[in-house]
Amino acid sequence: MALVAIAGWSLAGALTAPGAASLPARAAEWARTHGGAGLVGWIENEWYSHHPPRVGGRPPKGAIPSSAAASHASGSTGALPPPAPIPPLAQPPVSGEGQWNPIGRQLFGVPTMYAAYLRPDAVHTSLVAGVVWMDSRLLRFRLFKGSAIPGHGPWRRTAPVSSSAAARLAAAFNGGFRLADSGGGYYSEGRAVAPLVSGAASLIIYRDGTATVGQWGRDAQMSPAVSSVRQNLDLIVDGGRPVSSVVDGASWGATIGNRVYVWRSGLGVTADGALLYACGPGLDAASLADLLARAGAVRAMELDINTDWVNFTDYTPSTPGAPASPADGRTLLPTMRGGAGRYFAPWWNRDFVTASVR
Repeated sequence: MALVAIAGWSLAGALTAPGAASLPARAAEWARTHGGAGLVGWIENEWYSHHPPRVGGRPPKGAIPSSAAASHASGSTGALPPPAPIPPLAQPPVSGEGQWNPIGRQLFGVPTMYAAYLRPDAVHTSLVAGVVWMDSRLLRFRLFKGSAIPGHGPWRRTAPVSSSAAARLAAAFNGGFRLADSGGGYYSEGRAVAPLVSGAASLIIYRDGTATVGQWGRDAQMSPAVSSVRQNLDLIVDGGRPVSSVVDGASWGATIGNRVYVWRSGLGVTADGALLYACGPGLDAASLADLLARAGAVRAMELDINTDWVNFTDYTPSTPGAPASPADGRTLLPTMRGGAGRYFAPWWNRDFVTASVR
């Protein structure tokens, strides 16, 4: 009886703690950490298998904004050249599909980020995915830790985003799987919560705020210049192409596999060092990889998946130079859970990444 009471108290705490996640997601997280991962995985597989995304159709009006191709002069800012349009995957293309629109803060009048919208494949043509191009020369990246992922605090950088971190905040986006499901390690603030795994797909953030995505041990290794390493599964794009295992393997969703269509997110790097974030509903591992490769990623990794965990928010204060706040935030896709205040919540159990203007 005492054990039941303790379990009930623990579950109640998980369901009522402050944060943006829905009650089903909180319950699932609690079950996973208390021996119920297999049951949660079976339920998720059953749900998604019986609720596949719609085939055919048109995107909602306004879901793909009309836009001219991105352009800006790098000048003395040292900005990267703007990205080329993404070739649409579905035909005929919708007006504006795959074209880039500046979002978020600018630096000396130059956009630091662009967003593009397009349908993720030629079958689910009513769905819209989003891609963000981030200028690594104008932005500084930081890994923020969650109370449960990776846990083992206290940490200097954790939710909520502090006033000092908000001062130049341009965007924030979700991290990866729970460490038990990630197949990799986690290093930050001078210590490893889980050992780094050679060959694992890795987000590597350096002390100067630059970042890249690569295979640990091949594209990057530990050095005094490394600030944080977040690993998650294997690369889904390598050499500019989706890897074969995104179609053949089953390792791209710890509980639901690679072929289930669900909200997914991923992070890649271009040949000139820009970071690319891609996400959307109704994605399998192959369509996520294809989306990132088409956007110009030479290497890419999957980040977190499922409705509650995929979120990209950019911030554009109404007064230039003012600190970011939920009031001036905008999610990349309007149906994303958590809203613009997600990273300012007093408690958040998963890790995330911030991008701030230099």
